[in-house]
Amino acid sequence: MSVFIASINSGSNGNCYYIGTPTDAVLIDAGISCRETEKRMRRLGLKLDKVKAIFITHEHTDHIYGAEVLAARYEIPVYITPATLQHSRTKPPAHLIRSFAPLQPVAIGGLNVTGFTKYHDAIDPHSFVVDAGGIRIGVFTDIGEPCQQVQQHFAQCHAAFLEANYDEAMLENGRYPHHLRQRIRGSKGHLSNVQALELFTAHRPPHMTHLLLSHLSKDNNNPDLALDVFRPHAGTTAVSVASRYTESPLHYITGAAQAHHATHIRPVQATLF
Repeated sequence: MSVFIASINSGSNGNCYYIGTPTDAVLIDAGISCRETEKRMRRLGLKLDKVKAIFITHEHTDHIYGAEVLAARYEIPVYITPATLQHSRTKPPAHLIRSFAPLQPVAIGGLNVTGFTKYHDAIDPHSFVVDAGGIRIGVFTDIGEPCQQVQQHFAQCHAAFLEANYDEAMLENGRYPHHLRQRIRGSKGHLSNVQALELFTAHRPPHMTHLLLSHLSKDNNNPDLALDVFRPHAGTTAVSVASRYTESPLHYITGAAQAHHATHIRPVQATLF
């Protein structure tokens, strides 16, 4: 079994993560426009007709903005909790709405998607792990603090999207007012570079081959700074940054110990998965 992953966009301007096999795929969040999602997936050689479901982490606009149009245009079911749907301004077509319960896997073709609750300032926030034939991919963003569930699921992943939202010094000395700084670094806010690194070093499994640092703040972080924090501790894990401006390369996850040597599939070389 092989799994292909990519960040379609990552940041407060929109979040969308692709996880799939050659036959089935899911999107975790759909926070950018349908048109932009189409364009970026096309550049990666990915087909939207392989996407069998969209899973929504929470109701904030940067995670759900494009779900309504994307679902309607391609008849893609949207998995969302009732509370999140109720508090969302985006309403996918009723016949495409599906519910899910925490810690209960949802079978999507050859994928099993499991949601679990997390700490964030939303009504019913969840993170997700996707299992494809024993290869596990996690999406861990919008987390105030890494609770036991986050730790346990992270420790099982072969690859992960992990929030590294802010640098403490940049946040403290930046333009944000005090109340907003407190919200960001509070227990229901976001993970800093250091908090993300602590989770990585304490709970990274030996088989984790790829880590994509995600949801970086435009004002309170930068990719080079985040990578500098992680590089000395990366070991055999390939660490990169998921951009807020464009899609990432398509990464090929095999689950083998030497998978970190696998070639990143460039958009111009990609097969239409």
